[in-house]
Amino acid sequence: MSEAWQQRLADARAHRQQTERWRTRQVAKNNTLDFAGNDYLGLTLDPRVCEAQAEGARQFGAGAGASHLVSGHLEIHDALEEALARWTGRERALLFSTGYMANLGVLQALADRHTAIFQDRLNHASLIDGAALSGARSRRFHHRDAIDLNSLLARSECAHKLVVSDGVFSMDGDIADIATLVEVSQQHSAWLMIDDAHGVGVLGDNASGCVGNTWSSKDVPILVGTLGKALGTAGAFVAGDTELIDHLIQFSRSYVYTTAQPPAISAATLKALEIVQGEPERRAQLNANIAYFRREALHLGLALSDSATPIQPLILGDETRTLGWALHLQQKGIQVGAIRPPTVPKGESRLRVTLSARHQHDDIDQLLAALHHCQHQEALCSPCA
Repeated sequence: MSEAWQQRLADARAHRQQTERWRTRQVAKNNTLDFAGNDYLGLTLDPRVCEAQAEGARQFGAGAGASHLVSGHLEIHDALEEALARWTGRERALLFSTGYMANLGVLQALADRHTAIFQDRLNHASLIDGAALSGARSRRFHHRDAIDLNSLLARSECAHKLVVSDGVFSMDGDIADIATLVEVSQQHSAWLMIDDAHGVGVLGDNASGCVGNTWSSKDVPILVGTLGKALGTAGAFVAGDTELIDHLIQFSRSYVYTTAQPPAISAATLKALEIVQGEPERRAQLNANIAYFRREALHLGLALSDSATPIQPLILGDETRTLGWALHLQQKGIQVGAIRPPTVPKGESRLRVTLSARHQHDDIDQLLAALHHCQHQEALCSPCA
């Protein structure tokens, strides 16, 4: 490696470390209480889902062996796409290997320099990156601010306008105002794209998310969902009308030029989808856990953000304080995400607590006790002792 490149990497590393933003991977342990992951319904370790994945591998192989457009599109992929389309009330659905690839693929395939994209300021990084990759003119409206969005749309002279928003915002846990986004988009003849990664499986009458069957493809033409959160497996999908899906099959580079999802994952996802639809008590347990955590946290004076979803942020402000609290929790055998810039704005570092249907009240009580300890010991510890 040249000295110039070595210096560049060293400088980047030093800056991240000096600002308390250097990330490290933690090897998850079975005896750790996980309040950091997105397995909202506890399906990742469900024996039925695991067995479906094993049987899928035995029947179809460990991998697809090729891209969907060569020889990698198997009948199990087709079955899952049809099931996802029915679940979300759409004509078609299209599988992607990851949610990041889905968002990049949609925006790159639909938008170009003759397109104007309007995004919520707190959208996921994959949506921001997808807009940049497309070459479109991109503007970001204030978070959940319909007046700002309307103003930006009114000033745009582009014939092709695309409004893009998360359904559930991954760092704050609040939910987009879908009704208002639909109304404003239609007033300006704009298409609306919702990335409902954290909503599918959790929200909606049939767990199809904050869009799902509530809003048709005329209202929300582009619906993105992921499979690695509430459904407990991996991958993502885009759902919409046949014309949209046909276009993505032809022009979405992250779909065309990658190996298809392993068929065993599709088999596991089909089983997970069956469980989600057939066992509403899982969502009931999740919602009960959310209510319990928020009620007890309020009694302790913990300043949670206003979220009714499994994502419960505790904003602590600076990076050092956030890392100190996270370290104390880790020492108690509890894993919680310590979220710092650039993922969130400067001064908004936080613990991102995520709840699951698999958590028991005893688990939540352990978390609350550890948080309460940090709350009262801050003056004596940095990080918490």
